[in-house]
Amino acid sequence: MPQFINDPTLPKPSFPGSHLVIDDHYVFISGLTVADLSNGNAALGDIKEETRLIMRELERMLKQEEGSLGDVVRVDIHLTDLNHINKVDSIYAEFFKPGRYPARTCTESSNLCGGGNIEITLMAKRAKRD
Repeated sequence: MPQFINDPTLPKPSFPGSHLVIDDHYVFISGLTVADLSNGNAALGDIKEETRLIMRELERMLKQEEGSLGDVVRVDIHLTDLNHINKVDSIYAEFFKPGRYPARTCTESSNLCGGGNIEITLMAKRAKRD
């Protein structure tokens, strides 16, 4: 039976959804932007810093579920300007072991919630439980 969880350290979603959905095999994390983070407004406009803060938050959320970014199997990235992909990739790659990158989709979306320039969603294999 899936669990639907809202992280108490993040603002309640402004949409009908959950921050995390966890089933027996996977952890699904809804898209995050810097607008979702308490320290995010300072990073607005700096695509590298936006990416770094979001990836750190995703990493923290996975750790609270006894997982890590090494468990991630799929990532979706939405950018307001696809021309920033090289800058995003330079930060994104730091969070994974070389050669162990998740499957990924990257699209351009002209308007993201909260005015951020990037939104990242992921799916990770759930840690085995006894």
